[in-house]
Amino acid sequence: MAEATPAPTAQCTAPIVRHRAATDEPIWVRRALIGLVLLTLGFLLFAPLFAVFAEALRQGLPAAVRSLDSPSGQAAIRLTLLVAVISVPLNAVFGLAAAWAIAKFDFRGKAFLITLIDLPFSISPVVAGLCFVLLFGAHSAFGVWLVSQGHQIVFAVPGIVLATMFVTFPFVARELIPLMVEQGRSEEEAALTLGASGWRTFLTVTLPNVKWALLYGVLLCNARAMGEFGAVAVVSGKIRGETTTMPLMIEMFYNEYMAVAAFTMAALLTLLALVTLTLKSLLEVAYADQLAATHRHH
Repeated sequence: MAEATPAPTAQCTAPIVRHRAATDEPIWVRRALIGLVLLTLGFLLFAPLFAVFAEALRQGLPAAVRSLDSPSGQAAIRLTLLVAVISVPLNAVFGLAAAWAIAKFDFRGKAFLITLIDLPFSISPVVAGLCFVLLFGAHSAFGVWLVSQGHQIVFAVPGIVLATMFVTFPFVARELIPLMVEQGRSEEEAALTLGASGWRTFLTVTLPNVKWALLYGVLLCNARAMGEFGAVAVVSGKIRGETTTMPLMIEMFYNEYMAVAAFTMAALLTLLALVTLTLKSLLEVAYADQLAATHRHH
């Protein structure tokens, strides 16, 4: 007798569902999204950049170069570079020390320390500058004592450096902490077991492992230091030729109807930003290779 054929189950009769990839969209949707992104970039990024350079060169390149020959313009450029030269290395040392302490040691208050490192990201730079004025200004006992000792902080270069350091110190630490946590402590412990000193372990093991992330953080820190406006505007007093950085001088030139000088200095800052962006792209490649090597090692 012929064997009975089993009745088809719901699972067998259900239609086969094809899983689409996340990028499997109609061609018109992809082109519309790409066009929207390009339109937004053109409106928010490329158009302002073109306007800055066009206004700077409106009277020709010689006029643009001459506009930066004023004593106040030259002083602003020198002060901006001086503040970056002082604040960026100090923040690099702090960020490296903070990342090393957080990644390599266990202690109470580690989470609170990480929160404090992120504090400048959540505070307005203007508020940060006001805090320095209240702390070191003429209306505080500490500020009066410093002035009596011949140490002017507010409305002087030290105040600008302090304000710049405050708004930029998270950049290096936030680049190093995830990488050093991912790398762990095994290589340092092995070096110490073999008899290496603490400094030798740091110089030959820790520092080479984080060099690309360190350079990446320093680059971001430098870009923010040269372009900082809010905190510096509060603590500097905007004394022409003494406490005006390039962003402040751009505002002063523009308010005085010196459009060519203002846009030329803005173009100079833009060129520095483009150089920073190029270096950032190159460092991102090296940083990605370092992260991939860390993942393969672990």
